[in-house]
Amino acid sequence: MQKPVRIVVYHAGQCDPKKCTALKLKRHGLVEIVSKIRFLPKRAVVLNPFSELAFSPADKERIKKFGLAALDFSWEHAENPLIKSVRGTSRCLPYLVAGNPVNFGSPTKLSTVEALAAALYIASFKEEAHRLLSIFTWGHTFIEINKERLEEYAKAKDSKAIIEIQKRFLNTH
Repeated sequence: MQKPVRIVVYHAGQCDPKKCTALKLKRHGLVEIVSKIRFLPKRAVVLNPFSELAFSPADKERIKKFGLAALDFSWEHAENPLIKSVRGTSRCLPYLVAGNPVNFGSPTKLSTVEALAAALYIASFKEEAHRLLSIFTWGHTFIEINKERLEEYAKAKDSKAIIEIQKRFLNTH
């Protein structure tokens, strides 16, 4: 059995603790929480919506070695300079639709658990993706509504291929 992926979340404390998916993941022992961006693991893949590069299956080896990190804060309050100074290897996720009750059906408005699960799924860590989502009653919904997209993204070779697949989805839907 392969060792589990190290998952670290920078938590800014800007959300409702009762609805916060990152805190619930922590309570279940599935992620580590850090309170300062500088505590994110060096060289990990950081899910960052301001990144110029799309996340792709090409990031799998880096995730295996150094881990996966997410930024959990209100994007309305996100400071670009702060985000740009994130250590690690920043990647933005391709087009996906939220399955969480707060932003259900909204394109790109993913909860932290959805972002992590999407990255894990695309990088062929599907079991881990399902494990994270399984602690939420609505978790399966995210995979169900994005199944076709996630499967296509998971077949991509690299970031460039992800962008091409994303363009196809955006033009046909």
